Amino acid sequence: MKNIIKSALVLMVSMSLINCKSNKVQRVSENSVTDLSGRWNETDSRLTAEEITAELMEHAWYSTYASEHTGKKPVIIVGMITNKSHEHIATETFSKDIEKAIINSGRMKLVQAGNMREELRAERADQQNFSSQSTMKKFGLENGADFMLQGTVNSIVDQASKEKTVYYQIDLELSNIETNEKVWIGDKKIKKYIGKKSM
Repeated sequence: MKNIIKSALVLMVSMSLINCKSNKVQRVSENSVTDLSGRWNETDSRLTAEEITAELMEHAWYSTYASEHTGKKPVIIVGMITNKSHEHIATETFSKDIEKAIINSGRMKLVQAGNMREELRAERADQQNFSSQSTMKKFGLENGADFMLQGTVNSIVDQASKEKTVYYQIDLELSNIETNEKVWIGDKKIKKYIGKKSM
């Protein structure tokens, strides 16, 4: 009886090993569109950041600021972008895509925010004690931001049986830090249909 059980177990393990297939891994361009699950992905993040930043610079607030400040570039700080959607979204990656688009535009200046700004300040404080007088960086010379960009990511899911649509709405607002005035509101909408696989 023991031999029969052992033989059966060996056969089952052998069959499972035969049926196991390794996944094929293939490198693709980081700009290629890969939508495997229908969830928010790197393509959504990158395209939204590029489109919404382009819209930000085309709006009247930009030309108004430039004319009132004799061509000076506005200084932007990217604040909180809050995920209110139904799924996990790495909003930090999205924020970095926005920051990259702002810098690459060459039309605005960007200053550090949050933990990275605090790390810079700690380094500057450290230099006061340990760096030479000629290389030490001084306090009080940071570029103060003129505007803060903040936003939210929301989603709506509609599902029936094996079909569903996922709708994302990304809302960003630019505010004058000195006056609290909202000078621009932009949005990007993404809708995805996830249907049955065709045979």
